[in-house]
Amino acid sequence: MKRWARALYQPCLPLGRDGQRVTGCEEHIQLSRRAAAEGMVLLKNEKNILPFERGTRLALFGKGSVDYVKGGGGSGDVTTAYARSLQDGLEIKEKEEKVQILAPLGEFYRENVKAQYARGIESGMTAEPEIPCDLLEKAKAWADIAVISICRFSGEGWDRKGVPGDGDFYLTKEEQKMVEAVTASFDKVVVVLNVGGMADTSWFCCSDKIQGVLLAWQGGMEGGLAAADLLCGDVNPSGKLTDTFAGTFDDYPSSAGFNESEEYVDYTEDIYVGYRYFETIPGAAKKVNYPFGFGLSYTEFEIEPVRAGESGGVIRVDVKVTNMGNRSGKEVVQLYYRAPQGLLGKPLEVLGAFGKTDLLAAGQSQILRLELPAADMASYDDLGKVQASAYVLEAGSYSFKVGNSVRNTVKLDYEYQVEETTVTEQLTRKCAPTALKTRLLADGSFESLTLYENRYEKNGLVPQDIETLEGVEPDVQEITWQEKKEWTDEGRITLEDVAEGKSSLDQLLEQLSDREVARLLGGQANTGVANTYGMGSLPAYGIPNIMTADGPAGLRIREECGVYTTAWPCATLLACTWNPELVFEVGAAGAAEVKENNIGIWLTPAMNIHRSPLCGRNFEYYSEDPLVSGKMGAAMIRGIQSRHVGASMKHFCCNNKETNRKDSDSRVSERALREIYLKGFEIAVKEAQPWTVMSSYNLMNGYPTSCNPELLQGILRDEWGFEGMVTTDWWNHAEHYLEVKAGGDIKMGCGYPERILEAKEKGLVSREEMERCAKRILQMILKID
Repeated sequence: MKRWARALYQPCLPLGRDGQRVTGCEEHIQLSRRAAAEGMVLLKNEKNILPFERGTRLALFGKGSVDYVKGGGGSGDVTTAYARSLQDGLEIKEKEEKVQILAPLGEFYRENVKAQYARGIESGMTAEPEIPCDLLEKAKAWADIAVISICRFSGEGWDRKGVPGDGDFYLTKEEQKMVEAVTASFDKVVVVLNVGGMADTSWFCCSDKIQGVLLAWQGGMEGGLAAADLLCGDVNPSGKLTDTFAGTFDDYPSSAGFNESEEYVDYTEDIYVGYRYFETIPGAAKKVNYPFGFGLSYTEFEIEPVRAGESGGVIRVDVKVTNMGNRSGKEVVQLYYRAPQGLLGKPLEVLGAFGKTDLLAAGQSQILRLELPAADMASYDDLGKVQASAYVLEAGSYSFKVGNSVRNTVKLDYEYQVEETTVTEQLTRKCAPTALKTRLLADGSFESLTLYENRYEKNGLVPQDIETLEGVEPDVQEITWQEKKEWTDEGRITLEDVAEGKSSLDQLLEQLSDREVARLLGGQANTGVANTYGMGSLPAYGIPNIMTADGPAGLRIREECGVYTTAWPCATLLACTWNPELVFEVGAAGAAEVKENNIGIWLTPAMNIHRSPLCGRNFEYYSEDPLVSGKMGAAMIRGIQSRHVGASMKHFCCNNKETNRKDSDSRVSERALREIYLKGFEIAVKEAQPWTVMSSYNLMNGYPTSCNPELLQGILRDEWGFEGMVTTDWWNHAEHYLEVKAGGDIKMGCGYPERILEAKEKGLVSREEMERCAKRILQMILKID
């Protein structure tokens, strides 16, 4: 096919074998099911209540058994041909004669939820109905085991609630009543959680009335069947938590200030996020219900360190994993290191590397090699206690543990010795705090921070009325056939000439007027099934309009287009697989669907940190841990770009709250920024080089991220070596010309060329700065075929 034919002419040519479409194909659906099963986490299995024995009679309670939430809302939503609930999945198992289902109970919930949908209530937002007494009695007399389902939905632009009895993080009063009725009526109870983020676990963690719990997450279109695969033992659970599940919402260090103001968020817990907090701060350990990395299996594994040592600055640990049980299964091995407290203070435990075994048969062993560059154990000194603006390995012994959770480990005999404190990387101060006054230390006390004036350029234009900007669509760029003929006769350089090596991008850009360059720096009109706009679109110079599409749970095409795509499991579930190779597969398969529908850029992966359980978009993000986030994001990017589709890594950075997301200021220390909130992005850039990065809506330390030259140029490009282009998030509130000056290449969903031209006329932005951004946009387009 001719270069950019899909972008230019929108042919719907299938990419599958024998001319079949890959979009929503059976192969992708089965991959979604397999990924979903591998990332679900078995939290509790007392008296081996799971898997269900063949022929077990089940009574399914809770509207969540039919009100299935395949993923979150907003950009994370996907239009699919169907989605299987837990009821659907277990009914398939019933046909396979593995379990029996109490049909009248299922029919009651189906009719109730259907009626709520008819009243306009969205999936996952329905109310829990009261169980009819006759159905409860019938279930009590007939069923062997009761299965309680709880579902949750959240989405873009709003945060969850953390009020007991008010639902969301906690159970609603109606759900509490249902759970009490079921546990009073049955001796054997299993819970299935269809959630996108952290939720209260205290109601079942220590309850002897509930013996089994499966954290099924939001498993995409086949999530209900994948959960049934695990419950019936067709698949052995191997998912591990990528977040710490504490006893209450208030136990999380971010909870105190999460709702303090809509104008700002103070990251006072600093680097002590997730398990770094709970394993370090005095008194916090007892607040944990389920630790980071935890997850049960239907078999038992022995994890035995074989050898450990350092070579070439890399610590290598070989671990032998043996399946000691009688079922095939996979195990995750996690390597943690403990650094000396020194002058800077450190978390007690930090994840340094991880690996996952193949499917091991009973008695089978596998040796995994885990590698940790010694420099990765360095801490960032932002106050100059050792050396200012430097990553420092402080002198002392660095010890290591391996295991299958942060609390189930064995200590290695090997220790890494640092004789003298060493600077591993000297940097300069960037993105320093302007308003965050204090931060948490390892002993639970707080220290004062140095505050700086931000040095960034102020808007030199009369501010735009931001109320009029939301949802404004870009103009359509058109040419007449007469103009096209004239330009051809002139011998005008086109982008195809550049692609063929006949001319350079600089030569092409020299031809463009200021207005044409300014137009390139904003989003372009939709074509085909796209609904998030395009990039490029200067037909006079052969520059195609490359479409974008939402992610990350699948290619998002509006329902009215009539195209059904594959809904993949939510990002948190994918992270809980601890399997980058599987995430690569998902990325490549999803990108094939993107490409087949004539779209060139997939707006994924989303890689923000799970700072608080209440962030409305946590389902789009991987983990509380930056290493897991970085490795999973890098795998997704490599998979996507293996199909010559551009990945757009987002939201860069500190977009950890949805309330007032376009104007809220994330106040964070430079150390926490570099060690926690930027680290995953850094890993993904260095390992996968995404073609695009999306800046976030929010301010960070008093200034919009999309206009921040220290972030976009200083850190992203100069320090990390990012080679791609930067886009804004859609219709943000920042000034376009300031984004251009900072290295933000394109404003989406549309740009404001008149503002850029006005700024250029007033000497606020230069043609050179405009061309620099335009060139990176065109370099990105040249990568797309």
